[in-house]
Amino acid sequence: MKNRFLLAVLAVLLAMIAIQSGASFAKQLFPIAGPEGTSALRVFFAAAILTLIFKPWRARLSQTGWRNVIIYGICLGSMNLIFYFAIARIPLGVGVALEFTGPLAVAFFTAKNKRDFLWVLLAVVGICLLVPDIGTSAESLDPVGVVLALIAGAFWAGYIVFGNKTGNEGSGGVTVTLGMLVAAAGIIPIGAISQGAVLLTPYALLMGLAVGVFSSAIPYTLEMQAMRNMPKQTFSIMMSMEPAIAAIAAFIIIDETLTFSQWAAVALVVIATAGSSMSQRQKQVETLS
Repeated sequence: MKNRFLLAVLAVLLAMIAIQSGASFAKQLFPIAGPEGTSALRVFFAAAILTLIFKPWRARLSQTGWRNVIIYGICLGSMNLIFYFAIARIPLGVGVALEFTGPLAVAFFTAKNKRDFLWVLLAVVGICLLVPDIGTSAESLDPVGVVLALIAGAFWAGYIVFGNKTGNEGSGGVTVTLGMLVAAAGIIPIGAISQGAVLLTPYALLMGLAVGVFSSAIPYTLEMQAMRNMPKQTFSIMMSMEPAIAAIAAFIIIDETLTFSQWAAVALVVIATAGSSMSQRQKQVETLS
């Protein structure tokens, strides 16, 4: 039990590194393919790769399982598309911080003791410090981008809840593939109609492949495996590292920087994540003893 939990923690960490690196690559593709075209390329390549690996036609799900997979796929696709529209207007690290209101809500409503609430509240403080004031000056955040990031966060909450349900019924790889196919069925037509032949240029295809692998194929498979081996609130609080990883990836890949106060906020978020992990391990020890 203990080893399975530690492997789940590692899977979440690797998933976050991959997905935020992919998001930085995606921002470089926006000037050519736009957020919707980039999202279409992402889900196309991710769905193709996952289908080849996991062979989803072998899935044997109940009627409830299929319903959960469809809702999971809708949440997955909507989260990705809306988030890309958001980070086209606001910095990646801030966008992830705002989007994280969704997982925070899941963590808060599934917390069972005071320690869980403590780590959630500490993560909330970190997220709040990461988000600058919204105004009309040149340095302020675009209000439309902020709203879009919050909407993406709501779909992220749905992704966590229904991802947990689908993961409990069958193979994590198969169910995440089915969800990605649902997302692709909705997003690819939008991207194709909006951007047309530009999506077939060599640069767009190459960057789209990189985004699909790093932002979807790798992280969603790892997250699905992790969801099967840890509680929802632990998964949600661990995901609080996303703003930190996003900021680091954006700094390395596209030269986006954070202020000192924002780095201080990142430290609070990391502390909350470590506290959640230690609390979970303590609970397991108490259960086994």
